[in-house]
Amino acid sequence: MRVSVIGCGHLGIPHAAAMAELGHEVVGVDVDQAKVDRLNTGECPIFETGLPELLARHTASGRLRFTTDIREAAAFAELHFIGVGTPIDADGRSYDTGQVYGAIRQLAPHLDRPCTIVGKSTVTVGTTAQVTALTQRLAPAGEAVEVVWNPEFLREGHAVEDTLRPDRLIAGVTTAEGEKAIRAVYAGIIDTGVPIFVTDPQTAELAKGAANTFLGLKISYINAVADMCEAAGGDVSQIVDILGIDPRIGAGGMRPGIGYGGGCLPKDIRAFTASARQLGADSAAALLRAAEVINEDRTDAAMGLITRALGDTINGARVTVWGAAFKPGTNDVRESPALALAHALQHAGAAVTVHDPQAVATAMVRNPELDYTDDLPTSVDGADLVVLATEWPEYHQADAQALAHRPASPLLVDCRTALDPEPWSTAGWTVHQLGRPGK
Repeated sequence: MRVSVIGCGHLGIPHAAAMAELGHEVVGVDVDQAKVDRLNTGECPIFETGLPELLARHTASGRLRFTTDIREAAAFAELHFIGVGTPIDADGRSYDTGQVYGAIRQLAPHLDRPCTIVGKSTVTVGTTAQVTALTQRLAPAGEAVEVVWNPEFLREGHAVEDTLRPDRLIAGVTTAEGEKAIRAVYAGIIDTGVPIFVTDPQTAELAKGAANTFLGLKISYINAVADMCEAAGGDVSQIVDILGIDPRIGAGGMRPGIGYGGGCLPKDIRAFTASARQLGADSAAALLRAAEVINEDRTDAAMGLITRALGDTINGARVTVWGAAFKPGTNDVRESPALALAHALQHAGAAVTVHDPQAVATAMVRNPELDYTDDLPTSVDGADLVVLATEWPEYHQADAQALAHRPASPLLVDCRTALDPEPWSTAGWTVHQLGRPGK
């Protein structure tokens, strides 16, 4: 098929490249001419595992190109994905869908033949109906333009994999033609056995928020248990194993640490909580808000552990923070718990150096007050403390023995409960982990 992807960011670029991988002819649209120029040369402006190779392959083949001219996309494509951003609104709770409606207002007047608009952006329930009414009012083709909502479930760091081999597909439709278009564009995925749930639009809209909020609840729950282990002297990692073996629960998503971040979970949980209140589901809203509060307190929990590890001497301490991205596999630092912790350490008087294998450049834009390095061994030179804040493989694979002589004190606080403490303690490091006895 001929498809367009409107909006080329953390969602749109992987989606466009994946659609080309599925065999479609794809044009991506973005308002940033410099970004479009980079993309057309095969250069990826974001880091996402596997994306640079996919982008380079399909821009070189001619199957994928990018433009700032939305009229070109309207004339070219029979199906238009809307992948623009929906950040949190000024009220701090609901989605700002201005970019969605802006994209529709630009695209619809050029739609003069039957086609399908497929919303990918995360939106408030009821948005599909409003987008449909606006589209069919502005488009010369009128009711011949179908609108479907097809929420994405991408994990940053795994966006390419999750687009090409998703756990499931959801299509919120109102007509048989809309369902037919979705089944056609995703035929290569559906034919591999991936389940597709065809629903009404409001169910599709709620499903994305429900999924992310449930994951947030799991993360907040195990972090609350980690705090209890911290107080009682228990081991949260063993509790995860004990709980995770129960098929009703599962260990997925239950890694204790400094909480969730990024461009999806925080805003989706805020907006889903707000939706619960708007719908009058007050008990649900109270439960969801509790998960937010636990997540908001994770920096304080980490600072408490760091203070104890240093012996109440944060002020003046030289601290290396490993990790700036909100999770491994991406250079996205939006609402990064790692950077929040680094900032808190500096505010407490520490001299902070941040290392990250991919996110130094993006972190410097958001937190220019911190010092950065992209060299792992030298990042710990002279440090009084090393804090693991993002669980990149580079830290799992680090040679504890080779690094032990470089800091002023071989002291490690693992705020992601990610490392096996035994080889580190054997190499001479003192290791502290949230919710686990020290080594």
